Amino acid sequence: MQVPVTIQTYSGYKADERPSSFMLGEQTFRVMEILDRWYGVDANYFKVAADDSRVYLLRHDLNADQWELDAE
Repeated sequence: MQVPVTIQTYSGYKADERPSSFMLGEQTFRVMEILDRWYGVDANYFKVAADDSRVYLLRHDLNADQWELDAE
């Protein structure tokens, strides 16, 4: 199940290079570490460790320019 999330991103040499924090409901989580990342044709995926000691899979839909929580 995919849940829309609000993402703050780091933009280096390209826009939305990687997530730096994300908001689920009213709670904001800081990305402490990018554990893995992979790039697809229509989406980019980031497996991240957040400041709540949990791991999240974030998906950036490139066509819709929308971020989603793909799995917890």
